[in-house]
Amino acid sequence: MFRKILIANRGEIAVRIIRTCRKLGIKTVAVYSEPDLESQHVVYADEAYNIGPAQPSESYLNSPKIVKVAKASKAEAVHPGYGFLAENPQFARECEEVGLVFIGPRSKILASAANKFGSRETAARAGVPTIPGSKRQLETANDAENEARRVGFPVLIKASFGGGGRGMRIVKTASELRRSFDLATSEAKGAFGRSELYLEKHLINPRHIEVQIVAGKRGQMVHLGERECSLQRRHQKILEETPAPQLDSTSRKELVSLALKIAKATRYENAGTVEFVRSARGEFYYLEINKRIQVEHLITEMVTGVDIVEQQIRIADGEGLGLSQKEVEFNGAAMNCRINAEDPSRNFAPSPGRIEGFVPPGGPGIRVDTAIIDGAVVPEYYDSLIAKIASHGRTREEAIQRLKGALSETIVNGVETTIPLHQTILEDKGFVSGDYHTQLLDNKIATWDFKPRLSVEEVAMLDLTADYPLSGTGKSSLQNSQTRWRNTLQTEPSPRQPLFVEGL
Repeated sequence: MFRKILIANRGEIAVRIIRTCRKLGIKTVAVYSEPDLESQHVVYADEAYNIGPAQPSESYLNSPKIVKVAKASKAEAVHPGYGFLAENPQFARECEEVGLVFIGPRSKILASAANKFGSRETAARAGVPTIPGSKRQLETANDAENEARRVGFPVLIKASFGGGGRGMRIVKTASELRRSFDLATSEAKGAFGRSELYLEKHLINPRHIEVQIVAGKRGQMVHLGERECSLQRRHQKILEETPAPQLDSTSRKELVSLALKIAKATRYENAGTVEFVRSARGEFYYLEINKRIQVEHLITEMVTGVDIVEQQIRIADGEGLGLSQKEVEFNGAAMNCRINAEDPSRNFAPSPGRIEGFVPPGGPGIRVDTAIIDGAVVPEYYDSLIAKIASHGRTREEAIQRLKGALSETIVNGVETTIPLHQTILEDKGFVSGDYHTQLLDNKIATWDFKPRLSVEEVAMLDLTADYPLSGTGKSSLQNSQTRWRNTLQTEPSPRQPLFVEGL
């Protein structure tokens, strides 16, 4: 087993990886940019290294510097988490060239799957359906228009080397196409360093469903079930759940079979996710392979009991896949809310700043993955995700009720969050019935009213100045929140103190 792993990431995923490393007796090395000096992952790791200023290109995307720190710290392996360099074949190659183990697919596999257009062609050769689209990558707006007319409007222009909704544009008419093509090209170039585009037929009201796979280096492979990821805002996932509602056993078997077929065709290894869309008529179409741990991996862990990060580490260490398909059991339902530092009442404007008070929820079936502590700063330079709040229940209905309770008792003061959005979603009839699709939120959000929530201090101030002070359940709720806040601060375990090394 590895003795020391460097985590080439930040925030909650870095903390998540540290926790599994602790369980396995592995020492950890954190890297941090200047604004992240006080971040939880920095404090929890055994060692921490400053890798540069706030700009990702000079810190978390600076692969030569991260490799240099890994060698200087005598780490044996690098875990990239998700985002940043996690799917970058060049970074994996740089690690391999200096004798570091990249915890993920080998650089050759990353490179072969990096091009989404090329991945579509691999899927087609393997007999897996893909969305009708362009037969080649698009070099000019004229190419795009010709392909769009052949496929039929509306179409979706996508970055060949992209992800997360960046470099993506819906185009409904030929007159919109040229401007959308230029915007997508520019965005793809800025976000991924590659401007290549392709297009697909834009499906109306599809569902987005993905399959979690784990593969050893010698062809062994298991699936850990599917996740429904159809609740999206501007192509960004908001809430995920497992199992996917309204998916019968026959369709589930078909989906899993297609996912494993793709994984085998690409000779995939380590943890990954095979993503599909399902049309309103029930047809599955392959989208892509995400070649890393996913943000929403925690709900799969909750229903299977499998530590996916541990499996990643053990496979990378040469132990091979440590479980068979027969050993994977699925228990109940789970769902995850991505809590972002954004203000729903102001069109989801970013809300960076210092966290003045944070009280996470608890109780049966609740899991919180976060790097937030009192006094932590949410920088403006990075993704706005500050916590993932997930619930697990014997049934989907129980998971929903537990999640409602968890959101109602969560306190985040100092920044605005998307908690009101999730509370509204959990009351929506379409969501509750399980009958929803990827365009549901974009269609409905404009009609929802998100009122800013008062902080505990503001409620207390109103209580002191009102003619009729709070009493009964209102006062009890406030007192309970304050007591829980104090108790949390008093009982929070002290993390190990890291060794800070500057100037590398």
